[in-house]
Amino acid sequence: MALRLFNTLGRKIEEFKPITPGRVGMYTCGPTVYDYGHIGNFRTFVFQDLLRRYLKYKGYKVTQVMNLTDVDDKTIKGARREGVSLKEYTATYTKAFFEDLETLNIERAEYYPKATEHIDDMTRMVKKLIEKGYAYRRGDSAYYDISKFKNYGRLSGIKIDETSQRSRVEADEYKKEARDFALWKAWDEEDGDIFWETELGKGRPGWHIECSAMSTRYLGETFDIHAGGVDLIFPHHENEISQSEGANSQKFVNYWLHSEHLIVEGRKMSKSLGNIYTVRDILKRGYSGRTIRYLLLTAHYRAQLNFTEAGLKQAEASIGRLNDFLQRLRTQQVDRENPEIPKKCLEVRTRFEEAMDNDLNVPEALAAIFDFLRDVNRLIDTNGASKENLDEIYDTMLRLDTTLGVMETEKEAELPEDIMQLIKLRENARRRLDWKEADRIRIELLEKGIILEDTSEGVKWKRKR
Repeated sequence: MALRLFNTLGRKIEEFKPITPGRVGMYTCGPTVYDYGHIGNFRTFVFQDLLRRYLKYKGYKVTQVMNLTDVDDKTIKGARREGVSLKEYTATYTKAFFEDLETLNIERAEYYPKATEHIDDMTRMVKKLIEKGYAYRRGDSAYYDISKFKNYGRLSGIKIDETSQRSRVEADEYKKEARDFALWKAWDEEDGDIFWETELGKGRPGWHIECSAMSTRYLGETFDIHAGGVDLIFPHHENEISQSEGANSQKFVNYWLHSEHLIVEGRKMSKSLGNIYTVRDILKRGYSGRTIRYLLLTAHYRAQLNFTEAGLKQAEASIGRLNDFLQRLRTQQVDRENPEIPKKCLEVRTRFEEAMDNDLNVPEALAAIFDFLRDVNRLIDTNGASKENLDEIYDTMLRLDTTLGVMETEKEAELPEDIMQLIKLRENARRRLDWKEADRIRIELLEKGIILEDTSEGVKWKRKR
């Protein structure tokens, strides 16, 4: 079955056909590194990771570019407030961003270009836009004249005469029209020592030109996929299209994908409500990165996600079921061949792929996996399983998890040596019929988060969830 994706450009589900067979070029809007990323940001980043992983699952070679916005009004104000250089200020939050990616098991992109390292690419594009009549100069600033781009509004559905009311870009006295936006901003005193001397003058780039210049630098003038949150459709992505197609005279991106907003306990995130949480805030409440990732995945990416405490607990329980199942497969006593198991493995792979091919329908994909767990546990309990059966089940689970990224690997599931030693000591105590010592060790292990189960096949353990 072919992969089908909802393309914001055209507002319909389309079959995905890459420019180059077997290869995908993908640009994903990254963070502005002025603060720690919140869970709303990471809902988008997890969605982008899901898309990347499933493209790889389908056999595509993916080249992903994610920008790091390290110069804009927020980073400049932060650096000046703390009395440090822009590079030093943004380095703190860049490092934190990559740590959070690791926590949420988000795969690394192939490129993470920083805006400050691509000023030449931006100035070249601005000059080209001026030469072609899409932009104009006002002192040391340069602006894009959106009246010159006939397809402006095609992505967002916004008409040109509406943009002066709806644009986030503030008007200033140098623009021809309030709806025009800055490509290059002339230096002013509020920028302090943060500026670049270029052919355009002393100043810094506008936000929108950064992504146009860096995406085409790494992926070419036309590429397959551009992804981000719905809040970026207008004006940012609309402006990217006008800049890139104005400069290069060809289609910028074939497929635009956008994830919906995240709300917290049924309310929009806001500073006034005090409900803006970072990944680190959730970790301090005792939840793992995989639990946060799982919850961020549970709603379809085009549906609003309600991030709740109850949802976190449910996500924790669901991951526990998945990991306990893997642990059972690793420790299950081998029995006879069960001919029903290969059928179930094929069934879950088929259902999973049908769901994911249908615009990355993760809720249906997860339902297929949990049905598989239920059916396979029943088959093993009633008819046993051979080593080949268990290996096929295990490999199937790991294969599906290359897309989801939520399950424990075998290495992660291993117990530390001191825990293993305690389990052995308890087994020795039980063999000596020293029940008091065996109970003491069992309680000690429970306090360390390890639950022991004495079965007819011997002692088994699992982590307390």
